[in-house]
Amino acid sequence: MRYSLCSLRLLCGLGGFKKILRHSRFIDLLLPEKEIMTSKERVYAALRRQKPDRVPIFMWFHPITAERLAAELDLPKNLLGVALGDDVRQAWVGNNHAMEGIVHERDGEGHSDDWGIDWVKQGPFNQIAKSPLENAPKEELKNYKFPFSKIDQLLENMNAILPLQDEYFIGCDISPCLFELMCRLRGMEEAIMDLADIDNSVEKIYDEATRFAVELGEAACQRFPMDWFWTGDDVGGQFDLIMNPKIWRQFMKPRLMKIFDVGKKHNLYVAYHACGAIREIIPDLIEMGMDVLNPIQANCPGMDPIELKREFGKYISFMGGVDTVELLPRATAETIFRETKNLIEKMTEDGGGYILSASHTVPPETPLENIFAMYEAAGLSKEEIFDRANDLRKGENQGNSRTEN
Repeated sequence: MRYSLCSLRLLCGLGGFKKILRHSRFIDLLLPEKEIMTSKERVYAALRRQKPDRVPIFMWFHPITAERLAAELDLPKNLLGVALGDDVRQAWVGNNHAMEGIVHERDGEGHSDDWGIDWVKQGPFNQIAKSPLENAPKEELKNYKFPFSKIDQLLENMNAILPLQDEYFIGCDISPCLFELMCRLRGMEEAIMDLADIDNSVEKIYDEATRFAVELGEAACQRFPMDWFWTGDDVGGQFDLIMNPKIWRQFMKPRLMKIFDVGKKHNLYVAYHACGAIREIIPDLIEMGMDVLNPIQANCPGMDPIELKREFGKYISFMGGVDTVELLPRATAETIFRETKNLIEKMTEDGGGYILSASHTVPPETPLENIFAMYEAAGLSKEEIFDRANDLRKGENQGNSRTEN
């Protein structure tokens, strides 16, 4: 049933009427009939440059930020994305799981991963304590063994999201694949020096890194009902590419294209993550078949998301662009609402082609009101989020009661 503004005001009184207007789902009562999309439909519409019912959302929170949000909503962390209205469900199956997916409580705690990298918690993040190939002579690089035998075990990280495949847009992150992984194995300085003098050993270890990413990605594509193929390799610095673009094109590009081809072979959208200033290689990435670029760090030269949309929006979609350095942690909630609203409007002028996300993991120092302001700009009010959290709690309590009885 649809209502007029006047009839709703008479039914609810002024106070109730104002409260209703803060709920985007009740606003729909005042508008012509429109279809409410599932999360999967919403993301597909955006990637096809069609107008979704609202902008799709895929947000990354630092574990501490997620814990604070979950506590505020009185929910377990695994239900946080449902309460917030996020549309993508994705699991790390590559080395990023070792870096971000394993959470330690206290500084100094750590773990060793399947690549032989030692990690230790320092401050809010896991940091590399020891790289297996640090200070190793270059001739030893060709002897390094990638964890091919652990592929089945790594893919088990997808199990938690598979039951959600009908409702949500499903992804599998196999990154990092090439240079970024080599920085973790070798140390950044030596990884850069290796590219200044590429010999047979350097060629061999990059070929093996490519083969591992291809086999991991192929196994994921064959086993899981994915909606996009997610890969990545941080090659951008704060002001420019970390390496000479000529080296990237001659050495990285053909290897990365083999990885992209896995997703293309399975008719999946290819999403690529690369932090920093990578404007110079975006045309190359488009040529290689990239469909979605993330995370669009707007504080880097050449990475203004609105300018990138104008230049490349007819070829690719974008995800990201909400600054996590200055805007989200430091601005007022009003500023964040205004800036995010403008970003969404400019990035969706053609109807779609944009997924709302922060330009990196939302950091622990971010005020919760700022996060809610970002979601409100996307059409999801704080009141609606809390109502959904309340419904989820009721569902959990009913489930627990049935179990106890």
